[in-house]
Amino acid sequence: MEVHSAHNIVLETLQRAVSQNTEILKPAEQKLQEWETQPGFYSILKDVFCNPSFDVNVRMLAILYFKNGVDKYWRPTAPNAIPENEKLPIRHSLISNFGEPIKPIARHFAVLTAKIARYDCPRQWPELIPTLMEAIKSEDGIVQNRSLLILLQVVKVLSSKRLTGDRRMFQDLTSHIYPTVYSVWDAHCQLFFVKVQENVDEGAKTLENALLALKTLEKLTVHGFKRPHESRHVNMFLKLVFERAKAMLTMRPSLKSYIEELARKFIIRLTNVLLSLLDCHPLSFVEYISVSLEFTVYFAFTSQGEQYLFERFVIQCFNLIKALILCPEFRPSRPAEYKTKEEVKDPLALKAHQLKQLFFDSNTLNEICRKLITHYFLLTPHDLSLWDSDPEAFATEESGETWKYSLRPCIESLFATIFHEYRSTLAPLVVELVRENHALAGPDDIPAILNKDAVYNAVGIAAFDLYDEVNFDEWLTTTLVNELRIPGSNYRIIRRRVAWLIGCWTGVKLSSDLHPIIYEAMIPLLKSSEDMVVRLTAANTIRIVVDVFEFNIDSFLKYLEPTFTLLFDLLKESQECDTKMKVLSVLSFIVERVGVAIEPYYNRFIHNLPILWQESESHNMLRCAVVSTLVHLVKALGKINDSEYVSNFILSVIQLSTDVSQEYHVYLLEDGLELWQVVIENTPEPNPALLQLFRNMAPLLEGNSEHLRCCLSIINAYLLLAPTEFIQIYGETVIHSCADILTDLQSEGVLMIMRLLELFLKVNPITSSNLLKPLLPKIFEIIYQGEEFPILMSLYLSIMSRILLVSKDVFIEIINKVSMNVNQSPDFVLNKIIDVWLDKMPLVTQLEKKKLLGLALTSLLTANSNFVYNKFCGILLAVSEVLNDITRTEENGAHIDALVYSENEFCSLNDDNGSYETEHDYRKKQLTLKDPVHTIVLEDYFKSQMLELQRSIGQSQFDQFVQTVDVETLAQVREYIPL
Repeated sequence: MEVHSAHNIVLETLQRAVSQNTEILKPAEQKLQEWETQPGFYSILKDVFCNPSFDVNVRMLAILYFKNGVDKYWRPTAPNAIPENEKLPIRHSLISNFGEPIKPIARHFAVLTAKIARYDCPRQWPELIPTLMEAIKSEDGIVQNRSLLILLQVVKVLSSKRLTGDRRMFQDLTSHIYPTVYSVWDAHCQLFFVKVQENVDEGAKTLENALLALKTLEKLTVHGFKRPHESRHVNMFLKLVFERAKAMLTMRPSLKSYIEELARKFIIRLTNVLLSLLDCHPLSFVEYISVSLEFTVYFAFTSQGEQYLFERFVIQCFNLIKALILCPEFRPSRPAEYKTKEEVKDPLALKAHQLKQLFFDSNTLNEICRKLITHYFLLTPHDLSLWDSDPEAFATEESGETWKYSLRPCIESLFATIFHEYRSTLAPLVVELVRENHALAGPDDIPAILNKDAVYNAVGIAAFDLYDEVNFDEWLTTTLVNELRIPGSNYRIIRRRVAWLIGCWTGVKLSSDLHPIIYEAMIPLLKSSEDMVVRLTAANTIRIVVDVFEFNIDSFLKYLEPTFTLLFDLLKESQECDTKMKVLSVLSFIVERVGVAIEPYYNRFIHNLPILWQESESHNMLRCAVVSTLVHLVKALGKINDSEYVSNFILSVIQLSTDVSQEYHVYLLEDGLELWQVVIENTPEPNPALLQLFRNMAPLLEGNSEHLRCCLSIINAYLLLAPTEFIQIYGETVIHSCADILTDLQSEGVLMIMRLLELFLKVNPITSSNLLKPLLPKIFEIIYQGEEFPILMSLYLSIMSRILLVSKDVFIEIINKVSMNVNQSPDFVLNKIIDVWLDKMPLVTQLEKKKLLGLALTSLLTANSNFVYNKFCGILLAVSEVLNDITRTEENGAHIDALVYSENEFCSLNDDNGSYETEHDYRKKQLTLKDPVHTIVLEDYFKSQMLELQRSIGQSQFDQFVQTVDVETLAQVREYIPL
């Protein structure tokens, strides 16, 4: 196909691909995707988006396809990589086209150029940077703006590369281009100030160019130098940062709106330079500590600077002050006589600490702290308006790193930092402010109410640091509780703040004897007649008080009914899913803490959870909270509700949460598995619906091993709940899944699988011994090799022992299979396995497992095989050592097998009062009581096996066997049986 013809075909396809008609659009998109790997395709795309005469939408689509192609095919080693002979003219064309008139296309053009530069600059594209450096000095406004935009994107990409060679290359590049970029930025700044003074409208274009250059300088300054402060141009730039910021701040109020927005961005970018430099090169920032603090404190904390503030700039100032205080490099180190050589700090670090100490004298600290509390902490008209219009949004606590970009968290974070750092200086000020605001504020005295709210906020944030300064118990009982009782719309501010303050001090310095006073005080705040923000704050405070280590359930029970009822009403009246989730978490937490005491309120609560479940269909986190609450409810009562409606609901929740074909399972799976487990463990009898639910398990076992432990716990619970039915329906599926995942598991996972297999043999020995046949040869082979970790080997030997005790036929069948696998005779394999068995037995530490192995060895004595003669001494020694470990001698000399006991004895061993937390615990106990380890007296079994051996081989041969045993072993054996 001719080049011109191909060009036309691609152009026509692009035009169809921007059509609004899907019947035209879809085939065109498919065609373009097919051409992605065709030679020449990207050259044609380049010709289209570089041609201003084509439709804008067509050009935009062409450049987007080109960008995607660069990501996939520009790298030389990529499959279907774009050939170098096609790349060369593309690169040449890109740096010949800095006059793009349409800004959105220019932005994509800049990003595209940067993507290519990441791979090709400077080696394959050495002319890119020199061409850009010439273009940014152009007299043509469009060319200059677009080249600055491209340079910014290129620098951003190159600065992000982290390999040592790439960083060295970027530092070399920076040293060459920094002076030019700096001079261009400086020139545009000066030109802008002149145009503002002359009231020329074109100032916006100049400021936009200055902003682009500034962003580039920030990247170069932070990432282009090992030690930025050693560069003359960097120091010139940083000094101008403060001057330009002050100048822009003072003239900003007089600028026209469209320029004023750019001025804000410019100011924020200037402060970003300081924050970024401090973060990446703290020692290079030392010279600017004093000027930074003076700059930020002047604007944020003096009446002269206040008039120039805007919210985002305040946040930047506060974050800069906080970063300077917390910077690890600026902190004092240990006295010199205690330092190691490595701990001796850079002299710049010592200077930084001294500069901070010099600036933050007591007067400055007190002024900053007072201003934060009495000015910045005050609720604003905007805050109160949000409180009225959307109380649930207002009550939402911001968390994480919101202090970086949100004003109120930023203010509170700075206060917490300063107070913690300088608490000895600032504590008296806060205590004095508390005294000044001690008197009850009038219900209509808004300024007094707001001041008190601000002071209480400070006391709450600084609770840990005010531990020795505030007698909170006395303050609570004499003042705060009384303030909670004052009604009125305005006083909701104080009621909310006091409730919050109590939460802050709970767990810090609040006597547990006062918890009942708090419960009683919070109950009126939860009522429907109270303000929603106050109610939500009180709910959170109750959660905090109930969560403390000193929580006393007896002191709370008196208040449980009204608290739970009012919280439940609050849950129903909340509108936002986030709010419902928080209130539900409080209810759930109370359920967890009070346990079975929740039973009187259980029915009302659980019958409303299905409604909440339906309402939260599109809110996955709320559904997670519902599932978590169900877990706590089932655990608390030790049962699921007798109501079929509730039971079906819980099973449907488990079904949805653990079904990997449902999109919801991503969010609900972890809680859903826990609910599944507690439901089975607390179900007294198996039922078809619960057994049918297990169909969800196989896909879960096929997935990753993240939830393997919980999945296996659920299978364990099923095996104990309905051993016969479960093994009959799902046994083969489970064993097949175990076989599939064993090869991908680490030792911990293998241990869990082996414990599950042993449980199969415990609950239904005969059926399971046949069911496990696909896995047994591998287990026997591992024993044959004898090289596994002791704890795993102990489990392998336990499984083999149970197989031997249940069915010698299955045991022999597996030995024969192993012999074929390792190409040895069955006798050889059996001899080797017994050798490993006897060798590893001393490493088995659990008495139950040791006895199990002893029982299985004892059973071999009557195997009627030649190997018994060869291993007779070893078997007798091993069994007698087990008997030594498990036998208790009574005063009358009688031997008692310590692992054989009645049900009553087992209860006394495992539970002081003979009760069990769950049905699952009871089932485990019953299974244990049926285990051969706890039903067979090893000494008696040993005697009978020896007698049977003596009878079967005759006294003469038996005596020959005995003669092969060493004297010490015989002495041990004769402690238990006569020989």
